[in-house]
Amino acid sequence: MQLPDRGHAGGSDKIAYLTTQYPAVSHSFIRREILGMEADSGAITRYSIRPFPTELPDPRDNAEAALTTVILNGNLARLAGAACVLGITRPGKFLKAGACAFAMARKAGGDFVKHGAYFLEACWLFRQLARDGVRHLHVHFGTNATAVARIVRRLGGPPYSFTVHGPDEFDRPGQLDLHGKIAESAFCVAISSYGRSQLMRWSSYSDWPKIRVVRCGVDETFTTPIDNVPVPEAPELCCVARLSGQKGLPLLIEAAGKLAARGAAFHLTLVGGGEMREEIVRQIDAAGLQEHVTLAGWASANEVRRIIQASRAMVLPSFAEGLPVVIMEALALERPVITTMIAGTPELVDADCGWLVPAGDVDALVDAMESVIGAPAERLGEMGRCGRERVLAMHRADSNAAALLTLIRGSARQD
Repeated sequence: MQLPDRGHAGGSDKIAYLTTQYPAVSHSFIRREILGMEADSGAITRYSIRPFPTELPDPRDNAEAALTTVILNGNLARLAGAACVLGITRPGKFLKAGACAFAMARKAGGDFVKHGAYFLEACWLFRQLARDGVRHLHVHFGTNATAVARIVRRLGGPPYSFTVHGPDEFDRPGQLDLHGKIAESAFCVAISSYGRSQLMRWSSYSDWPKIRVVRCGVDETFTTPIDNVPVPEAPELCCVARLSGQKGLPLLIEAAGKLAARGAAFHLTLVGGGEMREEIVRQIDAAGLQEHVTLAGWASANEVRRIIQASRAMVLPSFAEGLPVVIMEALALERPVITTMIAGTPELVDADCGWLVPAGDVDALVDAMESVIGAPAERLGEMGRCGRERVLAMHRADSNAAALLTLIRGSARQD
């Protein structure tokens, strides 16, 4: 599917985006980046490997769904047909691309079936990109979508770049062949200096210059002047996160239990869904925290905003992250955050705008939550304003999208 040309001067850029699953509730930062880039480059074509969720609470995600082409739409015959055509018309590149898929499968522990699927997806995508006249393919996440982009390039398709968020890529860099993906890319993007350092670990020294930092950002919903909502006196806290072990939420419930045992009056709203929901419900019930903790489920962007502004601080006790966008959103709304000193988070958060606690340290988490509850609202407001200034300086979606577009245009001149 090709989007209509909106008439921008940069429309000849012909950029496409590829993501494993887009749109998705947790991928609002990709939407912001695409829209920010379209303001300068013209329409961008969106591709998703897998179907997106049918239930998307944010209307803006539903609008993106209408603009996104799904590669695995149930018609495997079209993928196989594309591979047959390329095998006949470009046998040399077809073999080179097949060898690339085979090599990646070996590094992934012999997962030849999955990488065979990537090969078929790449064959179809190669032909579609050629029809659309796409000159550059940008990918989010260094996992299977980047494997597909790499195979497309071997077939003779456009140069690709990719953004690595972590932590998944850093958990298995050898299996994902980050070294090879970086080597064959036009450039690679990290969302923090920490992320860049990890990519440097798994790439050749000669490729280090092509690893650049482009931070994720918040859009005008957060960057334009916000409603002056005072920090509440009520002891309200919130957490916006997928309900998964990676986010450390069982530890948060344990911390809430310890805080309640200290006799503290507080209420915690958990926004999000995920595979651990039932387990977390059982944990809340076992600890008798029904009056202290509310599970709100997935919520629209407006509802998330309302919940954050009704809280004294946002808590995110993650065990593994890149640099969570929800932290940027909370700070942009002038609410301090409690989070863990991992990955790129300390590049944004310190004692001036929040609390950094050691990952996995429940007692430190309890102490930080207790500090928020007992802090004067004026002090929390000062911390929130400091956090907003940092977000506006470092994490604006429009300026960061412009930086990425500059990298894409620069790589095109060198190609």
